[in-house]
Order: sequence, then structure tokens, then C-alpha cells
Amino acid sequence: MSYITYLFDFDYTLADSSRGIVLCFRNVLTLNGYTEVTDEQIKRTIGKTLEESFSLLTGVTDACRLADFKAAYVKEADTHMTVNTFLFPETEAVLTALKASGARIGIISTKYRYRIRELLDRYFPEGFIDIIVGGEDVKAAKPSPEGLLFAIGQLHADKASTLYIGDSTVDAETAQAAGVDFAGITHGVTTREELAAYPHLLISDTLEELPGLPLYRLPSPPPFCGKRD
Repeated sequence: MSYITYLFDFDYTLADSSRGIVLCFRNVLTLNGYTEVTDEQIKRTIGKTLEESFSLLTGVTDACRLADFKAAYVKEADTHMTVNTFLFPETEAVLTALKASGARIGIISTKYRYRIRELLDRYFPEGFIDIIVGGEDVKAAKPSPEGLLFAIGQLHADKASTLYIGDSTVDAETAQAAGVDFAGITHGVTTREELAAYPHLLISDTLEELPGLPLYRLPSPPPFCGKRD
């Protein structure tokens, strides 16, 4: 199948923000007396909404209290998130290769759009990413297909030539609900076996195996040891 539109999840697909996410959750949870939650438990909630994540981690279901947790998390993230988020080694080269081939590129995430842009602006020129749909842009979070279908509509894309790439079963469910092909990436904590339970084009441990890329492996970018302008 030939794809001309590639839509990506963000966390654990294009970037590793787990250090920042764990830190922000840890600070909020500790402040509220939840000291027994493990890092692994926090990481397993990545990709869910903040309300869902805090409910799973604390057992709290009261909407007002969950809203307070969310507000505290966002305040922590304003300080700690971007500086503790890093693109995976192949991300920059893969997105650049796709863009050079004429493909359209988008991101659909539960993360706030402005925070995604804050990181990507360090690596890509303005307008490089064709569309970013953040958590604030939809009424229903993934696995609802709302965000994915919105991006497809805005890009005037065809479902048959659109591939959605993500790392979690939530992403797989989102692609299935939207009626588009799915590629699973095992950058995160979701296993290959968990992803394989859903319809998929491929499951890989690297973005370099996405269809439409050259058959050879893309060169890894040189190590970065300083501040990007």
C-alpha cells in the first residue's frame, strides 16, 4: 500500500517524555499523599488523559478532585516537561525523509498542542508538521477517532492512503475506530504481543521500517551535546 499521509502519536512514538511525565506525576502524587505509586505504573498510563491517569493511579473518581490533580500537573509540566523530553534517535531523520518524499505529516496526541510545538520547534522549521491535534482540540480523547478524523479532514486526505503510527493499544483502537491502517512502534511500555492483538500493518521497534521510506536504514543523526538555537 502506498501512503501519502502519516499521522503519529507523540509520546513514546516520536519522543520519549517519560522522564518529565514521571517527574510531574511524582510531584503531584507525593504532594497529595500518594507515595506508593511506582514509576512503571505511571509509565503505563502514558497516552491516556490526565484525568484517566490520575484516577487509575489513585483510585479517585471525583471529577473536581481529578481536575485539581490535572491543574497541578500542568503547572509542574510548564517547568519540567520540555527540558526532560527527547526525540527518539531516528525521529528527525524519518520525518525529514517522509517530508522530502512529498508526504503529509501530522500528530494526534492527548498532550497539549503548545507543548508539542515547544519541543518540535527545536528541531524543525515552522510549518514542517502539517497539523498537530492536541488534547485541547477534541471533545473526546483517544481511542475516540475524533482527533484522527479531524486531521484527515483538515488535510483533505484519503483514509486508504493514511497510516496512523502509535505505541499503545489506545492508538491501535483509535486507528481501528477511524478505519485507517495502523503501524505499532514498541518504543514504550506496550509489548509487541499487546499491539499484535489489533489489526496492524506492521509492528516494529523503529520508525525506520515505516512503508514509503528507503529500503536501507536511515543514518542516525550525530550525537547532540549542546543547546539548539
